[in-house]
Amino acid sequence: MGALGVVSRGAVAGAIGTAVMTAAQAVEMRVSGRPPSLVPGEVAAKLLGRRGRGEVERLSLPMHWAHGVANGTLRGLIGRAGLRGPSASALHFAGLWSSDVVLYLALGVAGPPWRWTFGELYPDVLHKAIYCAATGAAYDRLAR
Repeated sequence: MGALGVVSRGAVAGAIGTAVMTAAQAVEMRVSGRPPSLVPGEVAAKLLGRRGRGEVERLSLPMHWAHGVANGTLRGLIGRAGLRGPSASALHFAGLWSSDVVLYLALGVAGPPWRWTFGELYPDVLHKAIYCAATGAAYDRLAR
């Protein structure tokens, strides 16, 4: 499969993974009572030089989806390297989570993860793991 096919399939798989993650987040928030995270909007606002809570709220959902679709391409590159299944999803998770932590630190959106509360850490890890598993399953299926 050529590079364009890998990237395209990865983006589609990322959209599928984002849909699964979004559904899981909705269930988890209903059960836990946790409000929606505005971190995607905070990241987007910082990157775009925008200010204000209204901007953060407005940018959160589009950034959530853009982040998921874009990171699906990373899963495509992992697949192109010959990895499939759970090992590819684990590598995808490691790359995604660590790069997000570095981005949050660089933008001043969050501190280092060892200072996060359990209530901040568990949804981030849980939902990104769900995203990577769903994106990986979708990519592997699309790549067949």
